[in-house]
Amino acid sequence: MPADARLTAPGAGMRPLRVLGIDPGLANLGLGLVEEVRKEARLLATAWVRTAPRQEQGERLMTLRRELLAFMATHAPDVVAIEGQFLRRQPQTSFRVGQAVGVVLLTVAEAGLPVFEYGPEEVKRSLVGTGRADKAQVTYMVRALLKLGATPGSNHVTDALALALTHLQARRLGALS
Repeated sequence: MPADARLTAPGAGMRPLRVLGIDPGLANLGLGLVEEVRKEARLLATAWVRTAPRQEQGERLMTLRRELLAFMATHAPDVVAIEGQFLRRQPQTSFRVGQAVGVVLLTVAEAGLPVFEYGPEEVKRSLVGTGRADKAQVTYMVRALLKLGATPGSNHVTDALALALTHLQARRLGALS
């Protein structure tokens, strides 16, 4: 049984499952929280955390941690969906993103939340139907599935919402059992 199954079982008093999608990065961290109500996703909250390149590395990582902790404390997610990292062509960028991912994973683990990783192709396939979808197609589906009138303020937030929606889709298909 999936770790988050208790939140969607029928019965009085059960609250909807809250999924926090996280698009990790050192300069830009996207957060998107959705919940599933009667098999429909509903947007609860988003955040876009930015750090400045001129800041010291440790300060940037502490900013990510502090903002993620505050978001989780305010919105009480049940599970986290994060982008699985893939090799980038720029080793320095990969290293810094990896540090940000480490901070995110540690923060989430300390909160006791289960984490599920989804790669970019898996997200595209889940939302659009093909792993070769472009950003515009993914953005369109995020807006459609969440019934948003406008695109979220950042690509990073859109990506975080796409990750959360992918987790809900994976649960529906029984991929996590």
